[in-house]
Amino acid sequence: MSKKWSISVPGSTANLGPGFDSIGLALGLYLNLDVTIIDRWEFKHHSVHLPEKFTVEDHLIYKVANETAERYNVSLPPCKVDMWSELPLARGLGSSASAIVAGIEITNQVCDLNLTIDERCRLASKIEGHPDNASASVCGGLTIGATLPNGQLELINVQDIDAAFAVFIPNVKLKTEEARKVLPANYDKAYAVHASANANMLTAALILKDYNRAGEFMEHDLFHEPFRANLIPNYHEIRQIAKDAGAYGTAISGAGPTLISLISKDRVESFVARMKSLFPSYDIKAVHVDTKGVQVTTSELVE
Repeated sequence: MSKKWSISVPGSTANLGPGFDSIGLALGLYLNLDVTIIDRWEFKHHSVHLPEKFTVEDHLIYKVANETAERYNVSLPPCKVDMWSELPLARGLGSSASAIVAGIEITNQVCDLNLTIDERCRLASKIEGHPDNASASVCGGLTIGATLPNGQLELINVQDIDAAFAVFIPNVKLKTEEARKVLPANYDKAYAVHASANANMLTAALILKDYNRAGEFMEHDLFHEPFRANLIPNYHEIRQIAKDAGAYGTAISGAGPTLISLISKDRVESFVARMKSLFPSYDIKAVHVDTKGVQVTTSELVE
């Protein structure tokens, strides 16, 4: 009998305003995969959010799975990978990070590596280039990460986020590399100090569950949002209307173009209904905070 591994990876939002490249939050939108061992690599996409045309050799999950195998000096057998995704590409909801986490997990399972959460976070963060989205997809909940000068990744993971979120997903893409091009190469010292203070206050407020204050500082980023605002459709309008409708705060999700609002659990459904009527061209939905991170179930296949 052969095995099937079913892997579920949550999407994520990064930054939440001033937590630039360091804060991530796992969201209840998922990349799901069924993996079986066969005689050659095969990927099947079963979602509108996954590309119709691709080559196996260029598939991100394939490349990451093989990179993981090489890193741990194991032989990875060819797999058939069936994929379903709730994460639109290039929208700032962690689609690339979830694919990276999935690629690592395929090798972890198929090759019996038994990687720890810490090992998976470090590898996913190294491949992605920063710890925010990747660590959130691995761990679930809120993650705050930093890399020490010696390359060691340090993470704090907070599972108890007693609030809800709403995402405003426009029908346009914005690749991370394009969004990074508009950022300044350097920041003035006083400016950077102010920006860092805002990030510190956001982090503390989230941990303390002071969501009024967290929302306030979500809207006081200085690292990236002032420079990306013009790339985001209806950025200023959505932030103001969301605030008027009861959101604690609204920020760019990752590099955008999606915007994400922090709101109380008891108001999120009515909030989303109102926003849908005001912004009918957006896919607006309530999303919960995923607290489980990447999950795997195995089953036996009858030959």
